[in-house]
Formats: sequence, C-alpha cells, structure tokens
Amino acid sequence: MIELTIDGKVLSAREGASILDACRAHRIPVPTLCHHEGVEPYGGCRLCMVEIGHPEWGDWTGLVTSCLYAVKAGLVVQTGSPKVVEVRRQLLDLLLAQAPAAKAVAALARSYGLTQSSYAARDPENKCILCGLCVRVCAAQGPCAIAAQGRGAGKYIGTPFKKEPDACIGCLSCAHICPTGHITYAETPAGRSIWGRTFELLRCGSCGRSHITVAQRDFLTGRTGLGTAYFEPCAECKRLESAKRFASVGTPAAGSIQRERRDAQ
Repeated sequence: MIELTIDGKVLSAREGASILDACRAHRIPVPTLCHHEGVEPYGGCRLCMVEIGHPEWGDWTGLVTSCLYAVKAGLVVQTGSPKVVEVRRQLLDLLLAQAPAAKAVAALARSYGLTQSSYAARDPENKCILCGLCVRVCAAQGPCAIAAQGRGAGKYIGTPFKKEPDACIGCLSCAHICPTGHITYAETPAGRSIWGRTFELLRCGSCGRSHITVAQRDFLTGRTGLGTAYFEPCAECKRLESAKRFASVGTPAAGSIQRERRDAQ
C-alpha cells in the first residue's frame, strides 16, 4: 500500500492501482462513461480526467485520465479543480453534439451546467459516444463480432460491411454494457434479434425458461470443453440443483450425529 493525497485528504491505495480505482475505493466520485471493471481501461471518454502534482515536481501540475494513470507515493490529486471542471465541460459539450439522444450524457452535462451543446448536432437520434465498451467486451468474450468502422466524422460501431455478423452469438454482452442504450435488441418466443441477425433461444429443460442462444451454447461448449449438457439448464435451476446436492450431502451426517448422541445417553 502507498499513501497519496486526494482532494486534500491523505489516503492509502494499493500499489499499481489506477487513480480511478483509488478514488472509488474511498467513495470519491469521478465521472466516467467508457470504464467498466470487466474489461481493460481504455480512456476513451476522457471524463475521468483529474489534475495531479507531486512534491518532487515543484509547482507543475497536469491533467491525466485517472483510469489509466497508476497511483504513486506522494501523488497529489484534485478531482474537481477549475482545470478539471473546465475540461469536463468541454468534453460534455462535444458529447452532447455527438450523441444528443443519450440520456446518460445529458444528465451528466446538466450536472456541469450544460443543457445543450454549442456545436451542431451530428444526428439528433444518435446515442453512441464511440466509447468502445461494446467492442472490448465482445473481444473479451471471444467472438469479436463488432468493431469501430470508418474514420473521422464517419466513424461508427458496427459489424463488418454492415452485414449480419457470422461471429456474433447473441449473448447481449454489448447491449448490457453500453452506457447510453445505443445498442438495442428484441426478444420474442421465436428468438432474439440483434445486429440484424435472429438467434434461436435455448430453453431450460427444468423450468422451460429461455436463457441463452443456441449459438452461445455451441460457442461456450467449444471454448470450455464442458459439453452441451452443462449449458442446458438456466443459472437459477443450476443454483437450485446445487443447493439440493449440498442438502442431501449434509442430511446423513446430521442424522448420524444425532444417533451417536442418543447412543451416548
């Protein structure tokens, strides 16, 4: 553990942790839209910028993305200095123009006194801020079905050539991790549709609930080698079955203890 100063308080942090990790460990709010504990930090939205200094650096201070900058002994961090507030306002001004329909962006902008962007909106219906969370979680899962496409003002997140992605397994990881709700899907008894492709749903043999897609089951079977039978029951039924096993294991032992007590008497 090392000690650093955050907003005037001397606090401890795990060596190697990021400044953002240290702030969250001590419940110091730092805004972010592109960060998630399940994937590697990316620094895409830049909203987690903080101002840092150090006694060894004299009066020099600088702005860094807290999700990517590791803590250092003696580091002095300011999460709400005038420089930090100004750069966040500029970033949110740009994000409001990039994704005018994103409620998460609008709410965060209001907290910094912004109700509308000073720039022309790119697309009034757009919610995507190009944070890359969906791409990173898809890669972490294994399919790598989506990616950033195009360049400059024409950049977007999608499938290769805007076609149905063969690699997609319909797991919905991208939709669930999206901070602005840009990625949508539909689910009916007939199947689950996302990225222009419809997937057959796998139903639990015990309760009949549809829980994952057949494509997801096949992908996980090939990746883990556990066999298709492991993925047939839903997570809730698996937990119930495990509880029953533990209960059945404990019953004979409890009974034998009671018999031993009776015999001893």
